[in-house]
Amino acid sequence: MGEKVEQFKAYMARPLDLHMAAAVLDWDQEVYMPEEGINARAELLATLNTLAHELETADEVRYLLEAAEAEVAGMDYESDDASLIRVARRDYDQQTKIPAELVARESRATSKAFVAWRKAREEKNFTKFQPHLQEIVDINREKAGCLGYKEHPYDALLNLFETGVTTAQVESLFNELKAGLVPLLQEIAARPPVDDTFLVERTYAEDRQWELTLLVLRDMGYNFKRGRQDKAPHPFTTNFSSTDVRVTTRLSPTLPQAGLLGSVHEGGHALYEQGIPEKFNRTSLGGGATLGLHESQSRLWENQVALSRPFWTYYFPIMRAFFPDALHDISFDRFYRAINKVQPSFIRVEADEVTYNMHIFARFELEKDLLTGDLKVADVPEAWNAKYESYLGITPPDDAQGCLQDIHWSHGTIGYFPTYTLGTAISAQLYAGALQDIPDLEAGFTRAEFTPLLDWMRSKVHVHGRKFTAPELLRRELGQNISARPLLDYMRKKYTTLYEL
Repeated sequence: MGEKVEQFKAYMARPLDLHMAAAVLDWDQEVYMPEEGINARAELLATLNTLAHELETADEVRYLLEAAEAEVAGMDYESDDASLIRVARRDYDQQTKIPAELVARESRATSKAFVAWRKAREEKNFTKFQPHLQEIVDINREKAGCLGYKEHPYDALLNLFETGVTTAQVESLFNELKAGLVPLLQEIAARPPVDDTFLVERTYAEDRQWELTLLVLRDMGYNFKRGRQDKAPHPFTTNFSSTDVRVTTRLSPTLPQAGLLGSVHEGGHALYEQGIPEKFNRTSLGGGATLGLHESQSRLWENQVALSRPFWTYYFPIMRAFFPDALHDISFDRFYRAINKVQPSFIRVEADEVTYNMHIFARFELEKDLLTGDLKVADVPEAWNAKYESYLGITPPDDAQGCLQDIHWSHGTIGYFPTYTLGTAISAQLYAGALQDIPDLEAGFTRAEFTPLLDWMRSKVHVHGRKFTAPELLRRELGQNISARPLLDYMRKKYTTLYEL
């Protein structure tokens, strides 16, 4: 490593440390913090985030970055040094466009919005969250203006989460998915319904569910010496380095698969972060590359793995042993069909594979309209319900099962939701690649052998950290662009068999 690159790294470790310290406070706020601690916590986070932003945008960074750029000029594009400085330049150019005052204002707003969202959801009352969402939308409009865009203000925010992908590209992918998923859903709806009453109406002890989630996380390869699981209102993953990556889940006495799949989903995120080379900690290359790639890992483990027949060949006997009263009279085939039941529902994180992306289509369209002003914040519940009626043929009975179900807007993350579907599409591409390279991959699932899949992901995705954008990584590792076709093929094959289409 050159001298100038080393100097740049040493300087940037400080603001990165501040961001990690803020992440610890964020994690505590969502897991353990007492409710009345919010005002003090908001100020703490605002201070840390503002200090980090000031360090990241100081004149000294520009001088150090320019010197490092000169030093890496001519190096291989994929080298650690050239990649670190390239990614750092992209981050710097974004950060210097956003005023420190806006960073502080956003930090305070989102800290308070989270508590307001949680209370509004408990009371099923959007009006309690409305003024906070209005402030967040206003801040994001201002942020988009600071960042700049060519075609749509949504491009500026999307680029924060999914570098190299535009709103127009998302719309094109979504339209292709709609063209394949809507007919598939219609065909499934015409078949006899699947009976899942034993999941909905019987009781599953939450302490036993918790033990099962820990068992599966360990089997997946999640390292509990470098992480932990807790409970939170909305499942999430956070990391402070590749050696401290934490997950949360949400349990219910019914629908036991929801908590398990939530843990598996977050475990997929965590495996990605734990797989980032330690040499990238405290540098611009630490962490997952994009939110789409991150979601590709969580969605792959949740869907292609944990909703597969081979997976449950191994775990169904274990689950029946955990819940003998509820499952003693349930056959494997009945259970497998039930956990893969396709039926429009209100809650995104509990949606089946076929309808899941329709939840994202609705959110994407609402966010675009909020950003342009075509949708007023006060009209969000009505607009949300109209989207659900249009895409899924159902109307949420209350705000908690409607526009208040997700935590994301309280975090200020407008532009995030499309990455779920981008990641779902990428997951199918990566999984197809893994199956091609490891023909007996799924046979191993019947023995809870997930190491071959994890090792493949480590070598193709995790090892690169933030070196490559999602389009770059897919072209490098698979020779492909982001595509809807592998996902549509996977779903058509799986559900044709399940529903005898």
